[in-house]
Amino acid sequence: MISAQAVSEPIDVVLLVGGLLGGLAIFLLGMDRMTESLRVVAGGRLKNVLARLTSSRLVGMVAGAGITAVIQSSSITTVLVVGFISSGLMSFEQSLGVILGANVGTTVTAQIIAFRVTTFALYAMAGGFAVTFFSKRGDRQAKGAVVLGLGLVFFGMSLMGDAMSPLRTNERFIDVMAELQNPFLGVAVGAAFTALVQSSSATTGIVIVLAQQGLINLETGIALALGANVGTAVTAVLASMGKPREAMRAGAAHAMFNIGGVLIWLPFLGLLASFVDRIGGGTAREVANAHTIFNVINAFLVVGFVPAFARLIIRLVPDRPEDEAATVRARYLDRDLLRTPSLALDRARLEMLRMVDRVRSMLEDVLPAVLEGSRWALLAVADRDDEVDSLHKQIITYLGEISQTRLSEWETEELLGLMEATNDLEAIGDLIETNLVALGMNRIEQGLTVSPETTRVLTEFHAKIVEAFDLAMLAITQKNEEAARGVVGMKREVNSLERAAALHQAERLVVDAPDRIANYRLEVDMIAALKRIFYFTRRMARSAIPAAERTGVTDD
Repeated sequence: MISAQAVSEPIDVVLLVGGLLGGLAIFLLGMDRMTESLRVVAGGRLKNVLARLTSSRLVGMVAGAGITAVIQSSSITTVLVVGFISSGLMSFEQSLGVILGANVGTTVTAQIIAFRVTTFALYAMAGGFAVTFFSKRGDRQAKGAVVLGLGLVFFGMSLMGDAMSPLRTNERFIDVMAELQNPFLGVAVGAAFTALVQSSSATTGIVIVLAQQGLINLETGIALALGANVGTAVTAVLASMGKPREAMRAGAAHAMFNIGGVLIWLPFLGLLASFVDRIGGGTAREVANAHTIFNVINAFLVVGFVPAFARLIIRLVPDRPEDEAATVRARYLDRDLLRTPSLALDRARLEMLRMVDRVRSMLEDVLPAVLEGSRWALLAVADRDDEVDSLHKQIITYLGEISQTRLSEWETEELLGLMEATNDLEAIGDLIETNLVALGMNRIEQGLTVSPETTRVLTEFHAKIVEAFDLAMLAITQKNEEAARGVVGMKREVNSLERAAALHQAERLVVDAPDRIANYRLEVDMIAALKRIFYFTRRMARSAIPAAERTGVTDD
C-alpha cells in the first residue's frame, strides 16, 4: 500500500485519461475479438459437450466452468443452457449446476492477466495477425484472431498501467483509494463500473492493473473484484428482460447466486484477504486468487441445495399463460446471438418448433372440419395459417441475417436445411388453408353429406400423412436419420393407399346415391391435396439424411 506521506507530483490529466480510456478500449476490443473467435473455433463442439455432460449437478458445474473458461463468456454458456431447457434436453434444475460452474470459469481471465505477460503482448498481436492475414482457412483465421485478441488484452493492460503509474505519488488519488477500503463502497464501485462497461473481465483487469502498480491494497482489490460479480449479475438480469421465461429464470438464478454470495462474504473479507496473503504471490495474484476462491466455494456451497434453489427461482419467475396476441411474435430469435452462428441456428430451430406445432394442429383438425365441420370450424383452421405465415417471415428473416455472418461449411448446410424446412412448412400451411379448407366450404355450400365409407378411406389416408409429418418433424428437429428414412420409405404405403382410394372412388361412381359426382370430386381433391402435403413432408425428411445416401431418392 502507498504511503500517505507520498509527495504529490503534477499529473498530465490529458495523458492519463487518454492512456486509461485508450487502454481500456483496446482491452475490451481484445476481449471481444478473442471471445468471438473462440466461439467460432469451439462453439459447436462445446455445445455438444455441454449437452452430454449434465448427468449430475456436479458434472454440470464442472462442464459449465470448463466451457466458460474456454469461450470466456458466462453469458454465452447461459444462452446455451436456455436453449437446452427450451428444447427439452435439460431441466431447469440441471441447468443451475452449469450456471454455477460458469461463474467459476470466468475467474480464469483474472488468473491469466495476473501474470506479468504484457512483455509478450506485441509478439502475440504480431503472431495472431500473421496467422489471420496469411491463412486461407476460416478455422485457422479464427485461431489467429484468438491470439491477436489475447495480445490486445495484454497491450491494453500495459497502456492502462503506464497511464496510471504517476498516481502512485498523488495524494488526492491516495485519499480516494483510502475511502475504498470500506468494503461496501468498494463493492458498489466495482458493481457500477461493471454495469457501465458490461464486462466483469474489464473490471477485474483494471483491478489487477491497479494492484500491480501498487495503487490499491489487497482488501480494496478484493472488494472491487466482488463488486464485478454483482455488476455482471445485474447485467444478466437486464439482458434477460422480455426474453423467454427460461432465460429470465437463468438471469434471476445468476443474480441471486452472485449477489447473495457477495453479501454473505462481506463480513469475512478480512479473513479471505489473510488467507490469500499467506498463499502469497503479490497483491495482483492474491486478488485473482481471492476472486477464484470466492466463486469456487460459493459454487460448492450452493450445488448441494440446487433442487430447493430451483423451486425458489420458479416461484419467483413463474410460468405465465401465453397471450394470444403475442403468439405470432418470435420467442427465441435473439439477435444478440447472430455473432455466434451455431447458437443462432439453434434458436431458429426452436422457433421453427413453434411453427411445427401450429401446422401440426392445422393438419390434425382439418379433416373433421372438411368432412362434417361448420363454417366456423373451417375458418378457425384457416386463421392459424396467419400465425404460420408470420413465424415463417420472422424465421426466414433471421436466417437471412445469420447468412451474412461468417459460417463454417457445416453451419452453411444447417442454415440451408432450416430454410428449406421452414419454407416447406409454410407451403403445407398454405395447402391446408387454400385447398382443404376450400373443399370444406364447397361441401357446406353444396349441402353434401360424406358417406361413412368415404370417411373411412379419407381418415386412413389422412392418418398416414399425419404419421409421416410427425416422423419428418422428429427427423429435422432432432436430426434423427432413422425417422427420416422411415418417412422416405413410406412412399410405397402412401401410393398403395392412394390406389385403394381410387378403387373406392370408382366403385362409388356406379352406386346409385345422391350427389355421387360431387362426393367423388371431393374425395379425389382431398386425396390430391393430402398427397401434395406428403410431398413436402417427404422432402423435409430427406434433408435430414446424409447427402451421400440420397442418391436415387426422388421427391416425387
